[in-house]
Amino acid sequence: MKVIADPTRALADGLAAIRRDFAVPPGFPPEVLAAADAAIARAPRQHVDRTSQRFVTLDPASSTDLDQAFAIERSGTDLLLHYAIADVAWFVDDGDRIDVEAWRRGATQYLPDGKAGLYPPVLGEGAASLLPGSPRPAVVFTVRVDRDGGVLLDAVERAIIRNSAKLAYDSVRPADLPPDFAELAERIMGAEDRRGAARVDPPEQEVAALGEGRFQLTFRQRLLSEDQNAALSLATNLAVADLLQQAGTGLFRVMAGPDADAVKRLRRTAKAFDLIWPDMATLDQFEKTLDPRNPRAAAFMMAARRAGGGASYVPYRKGEVPWHAPMAATYAHATAPLRRLADRYVLRAALAVANGQPVPATVAEAFIRLPAVMAHADMVGGRIERAVVDLAELVMLQGREGEAFAAVATDVDERGIRIQLRDLPVAARVNATGIGPGEDLDVRLVAIDAGRRAVRFERVVSPP
Repeated sequence: MKVIADPTRALADGLAAIRRDFAVPPGFPPEVLAAADAAIARAPRQHVDRTSQRFVTLDPASSTDLDQAFAIERSGTDLLLHYAIADVAWFVDDGDRIDVEAWRRGATQYLPDGKAGLYPPVLGEGAASLLPGSPRPAVVFTVRVDRDGGVLLDAVERAIIRNSAKLAYDSVRPADLPPDFAELAERIMGAEDRRGAARVDPPEQEVAALGEGRFQLTFRQRLLSEDQNAALSLATNLAVADLLQQAGTGLFRVMAGPDADAVKRLRRTAKAFDLIWPDMATLDQFEKTLDPRNPRAAAFMMAARRAGGGASYVPYRKGEVPWHAPMAATYAHATAPLRRLADRYVLRAALAVANGQPVPATVAEAFIRLPAVMAHADMVGGRIERAVVDLAELVMLQGREGEAFAAVATDVDERGIRIQLRDLPVAARVNATGIGPGEDLDVRLVAIDAGRRAVRFERVVSPP
């Protein structure tokens, strides 16, 4: 999720309720913790020694579940990305207690006050995490990136690596990174633009205190280092997807773009924020003009991210090309095995295929079962995220009951009018008639229901 920071703990009671409502596990069963304690003592035996190569990680400063480390070198005009991914499968056996619990969870769930990890901390934030200092087992992908940003998987191997530096987005300096890091990211992002990708990466929301018990939602701007780092993961996932699709196996991430009705609603949302969306411009083209430093543009980007049909997982099917519309490519998830169950199996398949070995039967069987498990985890995560946003909106509006707000109707259906406030990143519904999509209206905040994390507005009708 896009994290909502809560330094003043204004959301604390509401977050506790969300954890209860969505049965977010507070910890791990004792038998799973015991199995993890035993697993971390497992010494790597199938890994080559790559500790002489300088790998680094780049993450939020507070992160301890480090999935990815990287090194970069030149090969003629190409750049070679050595992307090391935490080798979770080395510690987790099919059907063991850790594995069974991971299948029950599907993914790490994130809330502003902490996460519910996919694996016990001793594993997910300890022995399997690519933390600096001690050698760590990893699956290392060597991805060849040409001058136009095209990617090709050169090799996949199990290796022991050493993270030389735990770098943070907000403090990293160019000198801390491999010399070709910026150029590599630029190549990958350039190729993304040329193929028409439309990823939406809105800023993260934060709850800011205004004093006297009042709060507002603000946006923390994404840093260049975040986008550059994301490009490395993207390149690897694209290369892995091509490898598995050609081999006739795998699990792929697919997503449709917003449909025509969703685009119409987004146009009305843009109007609510006084954003100029030319009639002839597509959503993709319009998004590329937005400045995320503008709070209204940032709020629109959040709305656009929620407007898609939702991403899902599909196994390989002969004769079908799995497609991820925002990426404008065939795409797989392979680079976050500490946080997503599916990645552990995609990694195992890529390791086998790249080295001319058959994909293990347990992996092939998992590709059939995983879509339902991951869909459930995504659904829970999406509901938690929506509940957190609703809670943040509620906190922001507390004390403003009776106040009137300018709004725009973004949609009309049997449940009433969907509105977007003009001056706040708040979407809601109003029971009213005689208003069409795109029309302006004024609404009054009538009530706040903290228990349901809901706000109620009514239309303000001016006297004739």
